[in-house]
Amino acid sequence: MAGPSPSTDLDQSVRRALDAVLDPEIRRPITELGMVRSVDVLPGVGADGAHVTVGIDLTVAGCPMKQTLVRDVTAAAVAVEGVARVEVVLGVMTAEQRAELRTMLRGGVGEPEIPFSKPDSLTKVYAIASGKGGVGKSSVTANLAAALAADGLAVGVVDADIYGFSIPRMLGVEGQPTRVDNMLLPPVAHGVKVVSIGMFVPAGQPVVWRGPMLHRALQQFLADVYWGDLDVLLLDLPPGTGDIAISVAQLLPGSEILVVTTPQVAAAEVAERAGSVALQTQQGVVGVVENMSWLEQPDGSRLELFGAGGGQTVAENLAAATGGPVPLLGQVPLDVSLREAGDAGTPVVLAHPDAPAALALRGVARGLATRGRGLAGRRLGLSPV
Repeated sequence: MAGPSPSTDLDQSVRRALDAVLDPEIRRPITELGMVRSVDVLPGVGADGAHVTVGIDLTVAGCPMKQTLVRDVTAAAVAVEGVARVEVVLGVMTAEQRAELRTMLRGGVGEPEIPFSKPDSLTKVYAIASGKGGVGKSSVTANLAAALAADGLAVGVVDADIYGFSIPRMLGVEGQPTRVDNMLLPPVAHGVKVVSIGMFVPAGQPVVWRGPMLHRALQQFLADVYWGDLDVLLLDLPPGTGDIAISVAQLLPGSEILVVTTPQVAAAEVAERAGSVALQTQQGVVGVVENMSWLEQPDGSRLELFGAGGGQTVAENLAAATGGPVPLLGQVPLDVSLREAGDAGTPVVLAHPDAPAALALRGVARGLATRGRGLAGRRLGLSPV
């Protein structure tokens, strides 16, 4: 009995090679997602290698990452021994295929759910809060996300500051999420999945919404976006203790608050109120980050422009109020490179990893990465005797 033909062997080899190609948005193998429609092998003549045609079905016709897919598929297939040329033919998934894909990505559940609210979720959720604006909360969020991702963690960021969104700029995100029917695939920047209302409104246009619309927007960001298996989810909250802070506690009961303040007494007093929300929402307070702590002088001395001790005071007062440990996680000095990197869309922890601010922020990120997920809202697997 004759064995398999060389073209069949090559077909299988190419398919195995395509197992290593990840969809740029979903971050899972295209073979697993059902995107590989066909692999056709035209054997070479004599010493010539084979011509392989790979059919790929995109999730949507206007997929913004299709050129990346073509490049990656071509590179994987042409690396197979015996392949000389590769042609990628793009198509689009049918409605039935997209429905199957959505159900598979949601773990067999067809309707949107908030995966991070489930008791068995292993994702650590940190809500980055501040009492007032201008203390660098978004800069801290963007840099912590980039640092955690650089250390190998799967990280997502929700820009929950609906009125004052700035995360897209600071992480260098351009364009909108890709829509697969009622599911959104978030853009990825520096290894971080990101979603923000800023991706949906024209430049310069204000968002004028009241409480119910804010709650619905946050709910959609959490449920309609495909986040995948995240190690850490960060939420950049608006300053103060308004509607979004309450919605986060309702939608994500296992989340913890990280308070950002400056050393200034007035800022610290207001920041303490933001952290005290945890007393009413039953959330934990993971700690305090003091930003703009000092300006390093050429002679090595420190100029404390906004005073000193505000972060430690907030941490101590919150510990007394909550009855649990609330550490000062780090002090971030004033650093021009921190501002410049944020404006350029590459966080300072990546652009200038040896800068004083970057070193401080990386220290905070490592502390968060090594923490275990809290027990709040989780099933303990116990039953009454």
